[in-house]
Amino acid sequence: MKRILYVLLLVLGIALSAIAQEEEEAPLVKKPPIELYKIISIDRDTTYLDTTLNIHKMYRFNYLRKDNLEVMPFSNVGQTYNKLAYNFQSNNLRPGFVAQGQHYSYKEAGEVNYYQVPTPLSDLYFKTAFNQGQQLDAFFTINTSENFNFSLAYKGVRSLGHYQHILTSTGNFELTTNYQGPNGRYRLRAHFTSQGLTSEQNGGLTESALPLFIENDSEFRDRGRIDVNFEDAENALYGNRFYIEQDYNLLRPDNAKSNIRLGGVLQHEKKSYSYRQGTAYRGFGASYLNTDLNKKTSLAESQAKAFIDLEQEYLGWLHGYINYTDYNYGYNTVLYLDDATIGNRLKGSSIEAGGKYKNEYKNFKLEAGAGAQIGGDFDGSYFYGSLQVPVIDDVVLEAKASLQSSSPDYGFLLYQSDYVNYNWQTDFKNTRKQILSFNVLSNRWFNLDVSYTGIDNYTYFTIGENQDTPRPFMADDRVDYLKAKAQKEVTFGKFGAEASLVYQDVYSGTKYLSVPKILTRGSVYYQDHWFKNAMFMQAGVSAKYFSKYHMNAYDPVLGDFYVQYDEKYGAFPMVDVFFNAKVSQTRLYLVYEHVNALLSDRNTYFSAPGHPYRDAMLRFGLVWNFFQ
Repeated sequence: MKRILYVLLLVLGIALSAIAQEEEEAPLVKKPPIELYKIISIDRDTTYLDTTLNIHKMYRFNYLRKDNLEVMPFSNVGQTYNKLAYNFQSNNLRPGFVAQGQHYSYKEAGEVNYYQVPTPLSDLYFKTAFNQGQQLDAFFTINTSENFNFSLAYKGVRSLGHYQHILTSTGNFELTTNYQGPNGRYRLRAHFTSQGLTSEQNGGLTESALPLFIENDSEFRDRGRIDVNFEDAENALYGNRFYIEQDYNLLRPDNAKSNIRLGGVLQHEKKSYSYRQGTAYRGFGASYLNTDLNKKTSLAESQAKAFIDLEQEYLGWLHGYINYTDYNYGYNTVLYLDDATIGNRLKGSSIEAGGKYKNEYKNFKLEAGAGAQIGGDFDGSYFYGSLQVPVIDDVVLEAKASLQSSSPDYGFLLYQSDYVNYNWQTDFKNTRKQILSFNVLSNRWFNLDVSYTGIDNYTYFTIGENQDTPRPFMADDRVDYLKAKAQKEVTFGKFGAEASLVYQDVYSGTKYLSVPKILTRGSVYYQDHWFKNAMFMQAGVSAKYFSKYHMNAYDPVLGDFYVQYDEKYGAFPMVDVFFNAKVSQTRLYLVYEHVNALLSDRNTYFSAPGHPYRDAMLRFGLVWNFFQ
């Protein structure tokens, strides 16, 4: 109770001090419009900084800074997430790296944004962690001139967690810059990222400890007293990337209706993943080493891309490219087994060519793209198209279709470990995906997204017959997956409500893909202006729920999830009580997470088999923007 009082006093103190500062300091210089603080994506789609406070901002107030409706967090911040729903849309024809379960907070090149701001801008995110530690996301950007911008960002977490041996320590550093010449014909943008994500692993609760947790034994409400499978393991994902893109407009700047741009991209990225353990764990089977297990997987990719952009006011925008990639994935040694030889490298090159087209006419939006591997060791192709059509005021219909054929990730093709069972080299076929979707976009009525995904040669991890640990498999049957998501927010004076509902089903291939049929989240809140409109507040209750299903299990050696059909999990609510406030450009968040766990006699909440979800806990944080 004292901690709650301290946090409430801290929130009130920050709010009142900011209010006092607002009253005492009259603005000397008029602040530029917020629309001038531009955020530019890799595809040059431009948005602007949003400092408002709303229910959707609260959904994104988490470690990922994204809405986490469709994922299930583990008990400690900075750990992995289990999927509650899937989005198979991707135009990437290169295999992904290993340990995809550790990649949730790893920022890829396409996720890096660039900026243009009239004054220096800072964004500071802070949120309390679990037991010992904090999480911080700090960002700064400045335009030294109208045409040159750079930004710095660092996101770090260190959290001990409530269970034994689940300390997380992560750091994501990012540096970006972009420049355009005085007449706008020459453009350059570049970034550098250095990312390190480490997480201690305990293998989950032991078989004897699980009943103590489920039955809510009073002697083990201190979660640090519950036995775990081991206390000497850690996995780590590291990566460094250099990226530079340049283009030049062949047409004079006075020809505003047309552009012909020639450009190129150079990118080099190194990744590594390692699983380290002090003593071999029997549950993973026999091992080559009894102590000091440490196996490292590495990937180095260098890319050179040339492209041309043709743009005309009425004909639209056409982009064509050719991309050369040199890759080197694998391990330091070849592994000779009694019945097989496991190679150490997948090394070679690939050449990809393709293009995309966009056009807009009277609110009709058309987009299409295609690409294919035309040389090298991997083959693959993709095609996609979408059309947006306005029907009536505030109602837009959108239809999308895509086809893709690409290689499975590297972890399915070649993997080595100090554990005997975790060594394989496969010759899987390309995975082929067909996706159809239909969307209704309307702020007044509702948003609806219905998609169908058909997958041939689906790859997955599971424990096969007469086996004790997961291995890669390719599905014998086709996977057919349907997903429908509806979302709506309404307000009644000072009261509001928001709800999202996801229905999904796997019509064929249920042995390979499992999802909860119902996933939903709803919030009811009150909002008002206080202290003579100096503070905007929002308080309410939010709840998330998903139906029982065969939840994927987590394997720390792989750093990934695998399919299991021994037991179903789910059908428990997660209720949060929150109080949010906005003072000037500062947004304050106070939330009592999973408060209903205080009222439960049994604990049936899990993030994965053997890994409990978070207990009830009060957390505080803020997002603070500085304009200078």
